Amino acid sequence: MAYQLHKTVVLVGMMGSGKSAIGMELARQLQVPFLDSDTEIEKAANATIAEIFARDGEAFFREKESQVLARLLQSDPCVLSTGGGAFLRPENRQEISREGASLWLDATVDLLWQRVRHKTTRPLLLTDNPKQTLRELFDARTPHYSKAMFRVQTRSEYSISDMTAQVIKALLARPDVLTLNAESPSKLGANQG
Repeated sequence: MAYQLHKTVVLVGMMGSGKSAIGMELARQLQVPFLDSDTEIEKAANATIAEIFARDGEAFFREKESQVLARLLQSDPCVLSTGGGAFLRPENRQEISREGASLWLDATVDLLWQRVRHKTTRPLLLTDNPKQTLRELFDARTPHYSKAMFRVQTRSEYSISDMTAQVIKALLARPDVLTLNAESPSKLGANQG
């Protein structure tokens, strides 16, 4: 099927919710670029997210994140995966709402923990009790994520393809965001009459 994406789809949600995996597959199916705000921040800073947090602190990182998001939202429609904290800042939510369409990949704490517990690249989870930290982050962030234009529930039994299909179904409910391209008339039909 051929789709027409009218606005950048900004994937929001907790670390481990599938923003990168679903985002890449969604971009492939919609035939648009996939961008990851964390990757773009790392390119701009010439440092990893963990290094930026350690060297400059979270406040500095969040400021750079806002700048990169604003820049990426000015490009042609694409699929944009954001870091877990990006949607918490009101100015980021306003910019995303003005220039794109936010979609929350909503996952349970247990599913998130299953996916992130062995990762060492999550600076916010480098604590004495990372599962408790994850739960606290989840509880603090959920009210912000719930402000997204779309919400799709992440399920452990869903494959990446299943989840992507759910995301496309949600996006198609808003023709200002995503539409199916009409089939072009066949030459036979065009020649008749």
